[in-house]
Amino acid sequence: MARPIAVLIGALGGDGGGVLCDWIIAAAHSQGLSVQATQIPGVAQRTGATTYYLEVMPAPGPAPAVLALNPAMAEVDVALATELLEAGRMIFNGFVTPDRTTLIASTHRVLAISERAAMGDGSFDVGRLLRAVKERSREQILFDMDQAAEESGGVLNAVLLGALAGSGKLPIPEAAFEAAIRDGGKSVDANLAGFAFGRGHARGELAQAVRDHRKRQAAARGVEDLLERARRAYPSSSLDMVEEGIRRLATYQDRVYAVLYLDRLDSIHALGSAELLRDTARQLAVRMSFEDIIRVAQAKTSRERLMRVRAEVRAKLDEPVEITEHFKPGIEEICAILPPAPARRILGWAERTGRLGRVHVPMHVRTTTILGFARLRLVAGLRWWRPRTYRYAEEQAEIDGWLGAIRAARPLSLDLAREIVELARLIKGYGDTYKRGLGNYRRIVADIVEPALSGRMSTKAAADAVANARVAALADPDGGSLARTLAAIAASGVALYRAAD
Repeated sequence: MARPIAVLIGALGGDGGGVLCDWIIAAAHSQGLSVQATQIPGVAQRTGATTYYLEVMPAPGPAPAVLALNPAMAEVDVALATELLEAGRMIFNGFVTPDRTTLIASTHRVLAISERAAMGDGSFDVGRLLRAVKERSREQILFDMDQAAEESGGVLNAVLLGALAGSGKLPIPEAAFEAAIRDGGKSVDANLAGFAFGRGHARGELAQAVRDHRKRQAAARGVEDLLERARRAYPSSSLDMVEEGIRRLATYQDRVYAVLYLDRLDSIHALGSAELLRDTARQLAVRMSFEDIIRVAQAKTSRERLMRVRAEVRAKLDEPVEITEHFKPGIEEICAILPPAPARRILGWAERTGRLGRVHVPMHVRTTTILGFARLRLVAGLRWWRPRTYRYAEEQAEIDGWLGAIRAARPLSLDLAREIVELARLIKGYGDTYKRGLGNYRRIVADIVEPALSGRMSTKAAADAVANARVAALADPDGGSLARTLAAIAASGVALYRAAD
């Protein structure tokens, strides 16, 4: 007797998992196939997804088939997930296996309650999730279905159904799925558009287009050789971060800047820890692409952003969209793009006269007009000038000091070195946000990292202290919580007497 095809669906509340299940059932019935579905409700919208389990016979039979009500570990043929963490849950529970399961999942994230409640960034490592998905399933169809739904004007469950149809894993023609959508009678045109988008991606048409586009971009920027250099030199566990860092920095500045990124990573790779290399690759790419006026102008005028805004407001091709950007640069932001010498003189004058942090220039720029767009493109075109600016000089000095501390800490303690890497999370943005984060970073370095590197603190105690101080700084950027944490560490005496590791 033919074995049924087992399909497991994990969907969040509002993702239309029930409708998706109904579409599959209707399409199967239209082909005379025996099908059975079971719904297992989750605890809540984001603490437990609703699970749908279907079994579909591969061909019509003389009598109704007896089908199972629940999925069995290692016996799922097709797993569908409306969000990346739900794919991870299926893998963790043993339903997705590398010898049998085709995994079709959206790569976007909707944070779980535990992730939202964490102090600072408590989100799961997307890189680890993607590696698990690719290693623990036989075949994968992965793309951002939430974004695809926006671009196509449809909804996520229709995109997921299209991906299932395009995969060819069910003995159901695509026309039957389209008929099921039409028979449903709700948002038919939008759902059919989403279905077509998902089907095309599953067939590889859009995936190939994306690969070709990225290849052209890499060739245009002259970084293909840098990607090959990374692939030859670095372990596979870190390549996703390193390659993304190369592309990011080539776009942010130029190929030479991406070379500097790899040169810096080489010194970390020499320390012999794949985990440390991966952590550093991520944080270094973020630090080297620091926010300045030039970067903001790049982002505000990028084609991708303009297209995303049009998609978010659901504007048709013949409908105009007006975008007004609000800026309020202060003396510090303006000095950031000046040469170091005059910038320091102006900043010193502003601090002496009480103008620093108090004088700003409000600006409203309509980037959907020729003049407004041209103004920002002119600023974005100053990338060639960035290496001559005050902010660039300051950032590179800070980055070199941070990397030096990581290299010094590695022989003493891998845990301490990784905690120093994570300290870079405090430094972000520009203006007051940047100033507060950098100040907190420097306090932790002075009070904990430097004593540990000089032998005045236990490295184990230092690693724990850096982690606690980082959490305190992220929880209260103004520094009150950090001050109390540092005072408690100092009172404990670990900074004065080296404890036994």
